[in-house]
Parts: sequence; C-alpha cells; structure tokens
Amino acid sequence: MTNNDFEKICSNIVAISPFIRFVGIISESGELLANRRRQNLEPLLDAKNTQYQFSHIAIKTDLEGFFDKNLGEIEFVWEERKKVQTISFAIKKLRVWISIDKKVLRTEMLRIIDSCLPIVKIHS
Repeated sequence: MTNNDFEKICSNIVAISPFIRFVGIISESGELLANRRRQNLEPLLDAKNTQYQFSHIAIKTDLEGFFDKNLGEIEFVWEERKKVQTISFAIKKLRVWISIDKKVLRTEMLRIIDSCLPIVKIHS
C-alpha cells in the first residue's frame, strides 16, 4: 500500500460522520502513516502522549496476533472512555484508529462501524 492509499482511507472514513474527531493509520512500529483531524478541534492528547498512544496500539496489535489462530483475526475494537470513544480496525499489520465524540448515540457508532468495515476490508 502507498501513502496515497493511506490518505484515501483517512479521507473516506472522516467523511462518514461529523462526529469523527480523528482518523489515523498506525504502522506496526507505532508510526503515524496518514491522518485526518476534524477542523477547529482541540486534541485531547499532546504530541508526546499521542506518540505513546500509537506505540501502545502497535504493541497491542503485535500481542493480539498470538490469539488469531484460535480466535480469528480482529475485525475491530471499540473502546468507550470518559472523554472519547475509539474504534480501531485491522489492515494486515496496520491499524486504522478513529476517535469519535463521546456523546454520540450507539446507533451512530454502529453506523460508523458498518460504514468503515467495507473501506478497510478492501485493503485487508
């Protein structure tokens, strides 16, 4: 996959919902390969903590691979936190990480997930 592909994935996902705060493609080493952030939005993490978050995603992705044989590969992970909700999708060894406004209804979250799945499956 090329940087152009990564940029296109981010653009397609951010267009799904106005409640999406951030979309990023994270490499297996924790590097941010491409991203889109909603305009006029104050990030919840500073640069240092953002890098820690991406490194955490990379480490977690590597560890999750040990269970793929028995449980199957991960399609997506949905986390609810006090200030934000996140979804991550697997594209081979990469992760598409999305943060979404906290106060979004669950039906909107499910719509976002259902809309993202075909986008990431094309590249998986």
